[in-house]
Amino acid sequence: MELSLSSTSPALLKLNHHFLSKNSLPIKIPSLHFANDRKLPSFYSLTRRPSFLRKFASPASSSIAVGPSNDRLPADIKVTETQEPNSRIRVSVEVPPAVCEDCYRRVMNEFTKQAKVPGFRPGKNVPESILLSYVGKQNVQKATVESILKRTLPHAMSSVTGSVLRDSVQIATKFTDMEKTYISLNSLRYDVVVDVAPEVIWVPENGYDNLKIVVEIDSEIDAQRASEQELRQRHKSLGVMRIITDRGLQIGDVAVLDVSATKIDKDESNVQNIPAADSKGFHFDTEHGDRVIPGFLDSIIGIQRGETKSFPLVFPESWKQENLRGVHAQFTVECKELFYRDLPELDDSLADKLLPGCTTHAVKESLLQKFLEMEQTAREQAADNAILDQLCKMVDIDIPQSLFEEQGRQLYGAKLLEIQANMKLNEQQLASLSSPKAVNEFLDNQKENITRVIKQNLAVGDIFKRENLQFSTEDLVKEVENSIAEFKQQKQEYDEERVKEQVQEILEGAKVLEWLREHSEIQYISRSEDIPIEAANSNLLGPVNI
Repeated sequence: MELSLSSTSPALLKLNHHFLSKNSLPIKIPSLHFANDRKLPSFYSLTRRPSFLRKFASPASSSIAVGPSNDRLPADIKVTETQEPNSRIRVSVEVPPAVCEDCYRRVMNEFTKQAKVPGFRPGKNVPESILLSYVGKQNVQKATVESILKRTLPHAMSSVTGSVLRDSVQIATKFTDMEKTYISLNSLRYDVVVDVAPEVIWVPENGYDNLKIVVEIDSEIDAQRASEQELRQRHKSLGVMRIITDRGLQIGDVAVLDVSATKIDKDESNVQNIPAADSKGFHFDTEHGDRVIPGFLDSIIGIQRGETKSFPLVFPESWKQENLRGVHAQFTVECKELFYRDLPELDDSLADKLLPGCTTHAVKESLLQKFLEMEQTAREQAADNAILDQLCKMVDIDIPQSLFEEQGRQLYGAKLLEIQANMKLNEQQLASLSSPKAVNEFLDNQKENITRVIKQNLAVGDIFKRENLQFSTEDLVKEVENSIAEFKQQKQEYDEERVKEQVQEILEGAKVLEWLREHSEIQYISRSEDIPIEAANSNLLGPVNI
């Protein structure tokens, strides 16, 4: 089973309750670690901001804290920063002997307080040589190196802490190498690599202002047309289907067909079946002739029950299945049954069955209003999609690896939860899909899509800051309360701070898209989409009377 992403849409602005639950995702993002995968010792703890990089935040607004830096050192440490690709900084730290000696004394004092050395009362001074012998010289050296790291790392990181991404801090120097340096030189050197919030570079500068957007919309979202089709469908549902025995197929009829097709070369030397076009018992409503390959309906008009027709057609270049575009095919159609609809007259006496409590006019107006709202929503979403795609092309961002992996894991988690909801995976399947191998394959296969999502999110956040956009505190409070109420209703655990932060991201994103729609020149063009024959096979016949 393989997971993939669909094209990006403003759906990414929706609050994802699974992401905000404390224990919902099977995929965890690693914490601070050494290059040789040795976790930071428990001797000290690092304080981290408990949130992900804000999707729509400005680059400088997301940071972590690496512990307090107000612990004064007896001497200055030397810190050198080097820029690396993917918005990464290498921080090289040199700790002088004076600082190392001070840390050694602190460690010895701590051992003196805690160690129960035979012949000495707890807390009393113990000669250094005896204490070293009791605790173990190697253990003291390890603890000293850990103490040096604990005290110097916050100072070393102070110059970059304001933009460091959470969970990206990595001590690049092996712990064993640091021990060797300390033992031989009584000093310490180590490198730390961190990912920083990337800079959003617009090409051209402020290019997001006054965008010119061409939005392709499906013909199906035309409100007037859709409302008429809906009314027709409801009217047809109140009729009965009667078998035709004395004539051929006409527009308005329904035919039950067996359809097959073969691919033919120009010289007709190589004939191959087209499985996607094969269909047995295909219920074809002639009023939906625009849903099948062009020319199909015209080729079977007049066909009678029991008759077979064969005719050539060419799949258009706009066909959804790319491997069939431009293919010359020979279709064979056998008519199994023919039906016509016996419909009651559409008047006020029938209107109540179409929409309870309404007249015919009211039914039409109600359906039109419904589809006008749907049309507006669809147009706005299509515009938002087009705007986000355009923004993605206008920004140059050096994406940090940690941010890429975090975003990819979130998207993978969402897909996994969606599959679990639809398919009810067993424990073995869930474990397989949650494995590091499966996650890494997803990150590799979906690199382009993940990168696009990150660029769109960062671009939107940058616009929010540049244009000084705001949303009301009342909206924030209301949405947070609604989200928390939903968590409680579903009896899910949640992190209130993360709920608040993601709600804020959503409101910021919505505000930016609203601003962009107002400041862009948007042109809508219709797009007609062909639907494969098998896609129309869901049409069902109503009651059949002879």
